[in-house]
Amino acid sequence: MMKMRSCVNKLCAILWKPCRVPIFRYQEMEQKEENDLNLKAMNAEELREQAHKMVDFIADYYKTIESFPVLSQVQPGYLGKLLPDSAPTCPESLQHVLNDVQEKILPGVTHWQSPNYFAYFPSNSSIAGFLGEMLSAGLNIVGFSWITSPAATELEAIVLDWLAKALLLSHDFFSTGQGGGVIQGTASEAVLVVLVAARDKILRTVGRTALPKLVTYASDQTHSSLQKACQIGGLDPELCRLLKTDSSTNFALSPDVLSEAISDDIASGLIPFFLCANVGTTSSTAVDPLPALAKVTRTNNIWFHVDAAYAGSACICPEYRHFIDGVEEADSFNMNAHKWFLTNFDCSLLWVKERSALIQSLSTNPEYLKNKASEGNMVIDYKDWQIPLGRRFRSLKLWMVLRLYGLEGLQAHIRSHIAMAAYFEELVVQDKRFKVVAPRTFSLVCFRLLPPPNSKDNGNKLNHDLIDLVNSTGSVFITHTVLSGEFVLRFAVGAPLTEVRHVKAAWQILQEKATALLQIYH
Repeated sequence: MMKMRSCVNKLCAILWKPCRVPIFRYQEMEQKEENDLNLKAMNAEELREQAHKMVDFIADYYKTIESFPVLSQVQPGYLGKLLPDSAPTCPESLQHVLNDVQEKILPGVTHWQSPNYFAYFPSNSSIAGFLGEMLSAGLNIVGFSWITSPAATELEAIVLDWLAKALLLSHDFFSTGQGGGVIQGTASEAVLVVLVAARDKILRTVGRTALPKLVTYASDQTHSSLQKACQIGGLDPELCRLLKTDSSTNFALSPDVLSEAISDDIASGLIPFFLCANVGTTSSTAVDPLPALAKVTRTNNIWFHVDAAYAGSACICPEYRHFIDGVEEADSFNMNAHKWFLTNFDCSLLWVKERSALIQSLSTNPEYLKNKASEGNMVIDYKDWQIPLGRRFRSLKLWMVLRLYGLEGLQAHIRSHIAMAAYFEELVVQDKRFKVVAPRTFSLVCFRLLPPPNSKDNGNKLNHDLIDLVNSTGSVFITHTVLSGEFVLRFAVGAPLTEVRHVKAAWQILQEKATALLQIYH
């Protein structure tokens, strides 16, 4: 300390200015460091004490989660009226913060982990996933290259190979070959990186001036993230062909329709280069015929991407593996572990056959990131397989899920949801006022309330009113889609806490609201 003061005084003398450093504050700071641990950003004992409180809070939340309205009932702008307009000047206690979470934040939360959540697709949480997320947050590494944390890179390659083996993917997708797996944030990021890789691969052959001629293909049931990827990738949005599907193919993409579209585009001087096929579409979980589509892409030198964001998890069960037959012909394959695989968001798994295609499109090598391992091509640097540079240690939570539940536990988890969805489907079929609109393939049931004979809009408003009434109860949350012009209700079973009793209760609410509505409409 004395040496520091001497240096400060010497510097002031050199600058011909009187020293204005209040020397006594050094002693004050030393005393404060000894006596006040609350202001430390990290302290082991403080972490232990505060983390226990947080775990208790979260455990109590799950214990009482059914007491909350599933869909938040607040109005836009509610929180601004409850919180101050500036950050606190002085520290506050954790208990004070948690009280505000309970009273002000939770009313504005839609409870995705509620057993009465049947909307969109599930976003699974689990004890193993939570513990892995906690450990990842505690280590807080930024594993963009191997050298930044070797375990982060190597564990990711290992667990993606484990899952590739469980899914019976071809060896081309393993990290021991020319391809490998990588964890992206979402399926939207996955389709973007492979689209960019496919774009650059074809442009290396036909020349970069051909960019305005590149054509992308998918069914009209494909997630909107493909269109966004085209926009980001500088592709002509008019050349993103969303090919029409209908009930005759159960809303799957027809290979004949695809072939015709490709032939027409080639005849017009355009360049087909990318197909996104689906296993489990968002609207109805339709499954595109991968083997037949693969033949079309192979003939026309088109990158073949398979999006199984939701349904890919089910394919670890032998009885559902056939839904990805043909994936061995794909160039890339994606599934979201954070949807239906008990792994906390975010954790989207992408496998590619040709890692060099990603690296050539997404790699940068500034001087400050160079190191012997990377320069010697001895390691994977996942920064070159994704859009951002930084990345979290996400493989930890996936590794813990696989370790703590095992494949058998995960298969049982998926099968239970599919069984409950099948039970719900039976309930719908038994009530002649309703109809099932699309085949139930996994754990999503698409159905609607049949309109009175004099309905002018084929019951679209009736079903819109039904979903509003059901969701306004707060007891259940479902969402909708539109198939062949019909407004359709979606009932997706997938929350980890859901039991048969919750399915029964949801159906009872649907029946009661349907009865009330039909009396009005008649």
